[in-house]
Amino acid sequence: QVQLVESGGGLVQPGGSLRLSCEVSGSILSIRAVAWYRQAPGKQRDWVASITSGGSIIYADSVKGRFTISRDNAKNAVYLQMNSLNPEDTAVYYCSLVLFGTPKTYWGQGTQVTVSS
Repeated sequence: QVQLVESGGGLVQPGGSLRLSCEVSGSILSIRAVAWYRQAPGKQRDWVASITSGGSIIYADSVKGRFTISRDNAKNAVYLQMNSLNPEDTAVYYCSLVLFGTPKTYWGQGTQVTVSS
């Protein structure tokens, strides 16, 4: 089984920064891609950024230039550095993972990010 645990959320003022972490454990030898999603109250869950096993990175237009996804293979962790945060970034942020050879997507429990003055 694969487990994902997010951390690093919190309350930050507009213009501030946060760094989210996603620690991965379990059968992780065949990871195809890891992604961050977010879900604001009353809205659908939206994709934010992805990083593949080959190192390819893509971002949603809404966060491009402000957010950076990265990984530390030695720590089995993926990070989301979020800069220039604004109230529209307020959401629960989820880490997800897809393995090679299966269509299943694994999800973490989410971490709350609130951007407010």
